[in-house]
Amino acid sequence: MTDTHAHIDLCEDPEGALERDASLTAILTLGTDVEHSQASLELGTSHANVFAGVGLHPTEAEKYSPDVAARLRELASHPRVRASGETGIDYYWDAASREAQLRVLDFQVELAEARDLVMVFHVRSKQGSDAAERELEGWLRANEPSRFVLHAFGGDMALAETALELGGYVSFAGNLTYKKNEHLRQAAALMPLERLLVETDSPFMPPVPKRGKKNEPSFVRYTLEVLARVRGLEFAAMEKITDENAARLFKW
Repeated sequence: MTDTHAHIDLCEDPEGALERDASLTAILTLGTDVEHSQASLELGTSHANVFAGVGLHPTEAEKYSPDVAARLRELASHPRVRASGETGIDYYWDAASREAQLRVLDFQVELAEARDLVMVFHVRSKQGSDAAERELEGWLRANEPSRFVLHAFGGDMALAETALELGGYVSFAGNLTYKKNEHLRQAAALMPLERLLVETDSPFMPPVPKRGKKNEPSFVRYTLEVLARVRGLEFAAMEKITDENAARLFKW
């Protein structure tokens, strides 16, 4: 199995979270600022199945500066780094201005193209709005990043269609397993098999039957089980597909 999106350094017991399931062939742990990017890289250099992403989360976009950019470029030069991000657009928290978020996106795509990294996109709007999704959709069309993934897909099919048209991947997290999210399962049934990924977003968004607990990479199997069911495939077949997709995208 592969967990294509986690924040291992934020887990209560990072080492335990990494060691509880030997069947995890690869885990991508992502930074949200310089400090967490450094921590992610340290995990990537000390565990054979762990790779890192470095970047600024959109809610951290006001931290961007020439010094921050220089430090992230330095971290991104390491061979264990495979992603530029987590980056994206977040209008849910009002933590950073639109201008700051777009400035960071422009930096992250420059970093991705310079270092041959995958861009990992977060997108979240306020309840009842799709402003962040439309902003990211327009940015994708204008910038056409070489390799990218929509992380923890939330169900906006217009954004998914744009991403797929541009060669992107779509990753499903624990919310795929929630009873109320039939729309996500319907979306997962329609996606091209060769563009599907699974993730945990550990320690956040634990899947059923682990809701109420801190999420960890071993729980990715529950999302994978639901994805296999909605695609009418055996677990082992879905595991093979998502493992191969992740290996192709992240080059591990």
